[in-house]
Amino acid sequence: MSTASPVPADGGDDAPADRPAAPPGRRFEPDLRSMTRINLRPIASPMPLGFFTIAIASVMTGCLQLGVFDEEARAAVAFTVLPAFVLQLLVSFLSFGARDVIAATLMAVFAGSWLPYSLIMLSDAPEGLEVLGVFNLALLCFGALMTAVTRPKRALWFVLAVSLPRWAATGLAGVTGAEWLTRTSGALGLAVALVAMYTAFALMLEDMRSEQVLPIGRSGPAHFAVEGDLSVQLRNLERQAGVRRTL
Repeated sequence: MSTASPVPADGGDDAPADRPAAPPGRRFEPDLRSMTRINLRPIASPMPLGFFTIAIASVMTGCLQLGVFDEEARAAVAFTVLPAFVLQLLVSFLSFGARDVIAATLMAVFAGSWLPYSLIMLSDAPEGLEVLGVFNLALLCFGALMTAVTRPKRALWFVLAVSLPRWAATGLAGVTGAEWLTRTSGALGLAVALVAMYTAFALMLEDMRSEQVLPIGRSGPAHFAVEGDLSVQLRNLERQAGVRRTL
């Protein structure tokens, strides 16, 4: 393996013409690209776990909003939803390691939504429902922005598309106290659970069989990431976070 020779510190006449002169007292480093190795470590996809977690937590909160559980069951529901925070935070961490910033961001925000819900329900904090209402309206703004960049990832996009009206109904129900909005949010929660469960199952089958079994609807870069060869996966790798010097 050949490497470029370092330039003399004094930037003398034998320095290549295409290299800038080194400042006094400093050494111009040689081109290290030929000596650089970037190691990638394959991991199992964490996305089925993330979507199954969304489905289970949405079922529990939706049943509470629909009146399947009595109001006295709020603390019990909060305890069952609290592990969703840990699981989705783990999924987000693994997704960052897999170089998928969209999936990692989405799962981290979902994780952050379960924690305040659980703590407020457990503590029965004053004005807690109103605060959760405003919080869900803020999530609605986040989700609207995310839908603009997740369309090639139809699995994520569909979960977001169903979550948006639920966040809107939950937010307005908390702010206004309207019972029908609470029931609507509960029904939408069950719809979110169905979409998330289908997506998780489809992704798990795809990972097990190394081919698409159930339609997921990938397009664009998301499609080439699965169907393309290794050269597609490594394209522009030197410019990705963790390789380049700054974020």
